[in-house]
Amino acid sequence: MFKNNMNSADRIVRIVIGVALIAAFFFVPTLPLRFVALIVGVIVIGTAVINSCLLYSILGISTKKS
Repeated sequence: MFKNNMNSADRIVRIVIGVALIAAFFFVPTLPLRFVALIVGVIVIGTAVINSCLLYSILGISTKKS
């Protein structure tokens, strides 16, 4: 269904960023946009899990080697 367009390094970076954003939601209650951080964190981890990025597909970008 989705075309794989991310390499493993891209996936690892996305997972780390996603976990950091979700952790910021829980551990920094004074963060002004904490719900935005939660939503973006979940989306970033989701793209890493399914190994496909919609924005990459729209722009015709792929970090995965052929």
